[in-house]
Amino acid sequence: MPSLLLTGAHGFVGARLAARLSTREESLLKAEARLGEPQAVDWSPQLADCSCVVHLAARVHVMRETAINPLDSFRAVNTEGTLGLARQAAAAGVRRFLFVSSVKVNGESTVPGRPFRHDDPPQPLDPYGISKREAEDGLREIAASTGMEVVIVRPPLVYGPGVKANFAAMVRAVRRGLPLPLGSVTRNRRSLVSLDNLVDLLATCIDHPAAANQTFLVSDGEDLSTAELLLRLGQAMGRPARLLPLPPVLIRVGAALLGQRDVAHRLLGNLQVDITHTRETLGWTPPLSVDDGLRRAVAGVLS
Repeated sequence: MPSLLLTGAHGFVGARLAARLSTREESLLKAEARLGEPQAVDWSPQLADCSCVVHLAARVHVMRETAINPLDSFRAVNTEGTLGLARQAAAAGVRRFLFVSSVKVNGESTVPGRPFRHDDPPQPLDPYGISKREAEDGLREIAASTGMEVVIVRPPLVYGPGVKANFAAMVRAVRRGLPLPLGSVTRNRRSLVSLDNLVDLLATCIDHPAAANQTFLVSDGEDLSTAELLLRLGQAMGRPARLLPLPPVLIRVGAALLGQRDVAHRLLGNLQVDITHTRETLGWTPPLSVDDGLRRAVAGVLS
């Protein structure tokens, strides 16, 4: 029986994808990330009779970076580790390599009315996005020289049960009834993707014939302003979000004084993705609405 190798199988996305794939006919092999090891990793035992690799393991975006050279650290795992696995997969006769990249390959923000497209020129700005872009470029070269199919998926912010970091902080703030000065942030738009919608797309890309050698953007299909996201979070929890109408310019000034420019940028700016190519190429529609996704997410965040 052919096997399917999933790296990062115990992570936020990997655990949910592993549960989804457990019903498939292939035997599912789970691998922990060993991609940052200085010596070459031998993947041959896992790649024997493997038909597809789903590569989720990565060094993810770090909020409090401690590495002396962050780009080198990201490259060691996300670029060199990925390409080392891909070269061995191609040599072992693996049919398809599915790589979970990041919307950060496209860039950090969009202008109103101009969402990122799958075929836009990459413009990564931070070390994480650069390392993912370089991995994508290397994978396309491997595909061209070996015939192994490569599929690239670039998600924006992923939320769902067990989500952490800033999204979890927003959920806790709304749940506790804390006043948030974001009531006037109604004109920006951000694309998000629920965990289950991302997992559904990844499962589709494993064997869909039209996915071969394509790059896909993914979202819930409905973009929200920051104020609307907080209001919808409150509705999902059955309690109103307390939003104060502070002008965005004052939020930017206050954030700058506190050394939180990046946080303000994420709260006030735009980051939209156009998933038309994904929909039309795969005949795929996000199975979960934004409100259903938010209800599942808030159930998994402790107060």
